Amino acid sequence: MQTDDNVLTHPRDLQLLRAAIALSQESKQRGRHPFAALVANEHGEIVAQAGNNSMPPEGDPTQHAELAAAAMAARRLTPEELARCTLYSSAEPCCMCSGAVYWTGIGRVVYALSEHSLLALTGDHPENPTFSLPCREVFARGQRPVQVLGPLLEDEAAAPHLGFWTQD
Repeated sequence: MQTDDNVLTHPRDLQLLRAAIALSQESKQRGRHPFAALVANEHGEIVAQAGNNSMPPEGDPTQHAELAAAAMAARRLTPEELARCTLYSSAEPCCMCSGAVYWTGIGRVVYALSEHSLLALTGDHPENPTFSLPCREVFARGQRPVQVLGPLLEDEAAAPHLGFWTQD
């Protein structure tokens, strides 16, 4: 079940989305994939945040930023609090991360870079075999609503990816 996406963007959404994009740049500067996510409560207070840590050899391919931030929030908050939270992501959550959002009970997702736009940046890079499965389709198969807003600020979100996936 999916909630209608036709909602107005609140200025706080853009502020928190830009914070996630800034974290993705920090991930890139640490030599990690340029992805990041954060979870904020209904008051806009950040309760969890994570950069990407999925690169070998020390990384774990399942530790996408969205999954890590959602798991951290789930350890800190009650199910009722999670339902009022929003996950902000520098890129559209993949199907694995969408599952994590769903199973933790987070009620809303706001993302910057679409999966389609991400694929245009990463191409067939072996470290990012992008799924062509929008998060809305994953959430639509669930039994509870997850509101989705995005893509937003795609040019800003694409900046940390420039030159990362190719030898530009």
